[in-house]
Amino acid sequence: MKMPKLSFYPVTPDRWSDLEKLFGERGACGGCWCMTWRLKRSQFDAQKGRLNRRAFHKIVEKSPPGVLAYNNNQPVGWCAVAPREQYPVLDRSRVLKPVDDQPVWSITCLFVIKPLRRQGVSVALLKAAKEFARQRGASIVEGYPVEPYTKEMPPAFAWTGLPSAFRKAGFKEVARRSKTRPIMRWSPARS
Repeated sequence: MKMPKLSFYPVTPDRWSDLEKLFGERGACGGCWCMTWRLKRSQFDAQKGRLNRRAFHKIVEKSPPGVLAYNNNQPVGWCAVAPREQYPVLDRSRVLKPVDDQPVWSITCLFVIKPLRRQGVSVALLKAAKEFARQRGASIVEGYPVEPYTKEMPPAFAWTGLPSAFRKAGFKEVARRSKTRPIMRWSPARS
């Protein structure tokens, strides 16, 4: 298939309705609204859906937490990227704990509409996220993709991206504490 012509924009308050349209009623996946890495599990579960939506909207009002992809002026994809300290759940993970003491920006979510999956949109979003972070002073951008454990892994399990997309976007694996979860990094100084 031919790669769609995409444009990318930070999600700002004036683009909130586009994010809502992209995520739909369920907030992309089961009421997440991109809050799973930001909250303790008990708090996340207690506010799934509407309350997570409200919490994420407040984040968007303060500062863009990622990048939206558009095709023909329609939102078709999302990539969450922000300084790692905005995702406290990462630090509580033995698998995704910090690799070193370098300041990093973390990519924690990729979401692409079903008709455009497997067409390179994730790779393009990752490249746009790198540029978004670089423009805001990031010296390292890090991601936590999942290694497919079956040939046809359901998309719901690949919401942090796949290593193949990260490699195509210029990321290199720097740690792997689990068979299925590499930590991948990109740095403008190393590109």
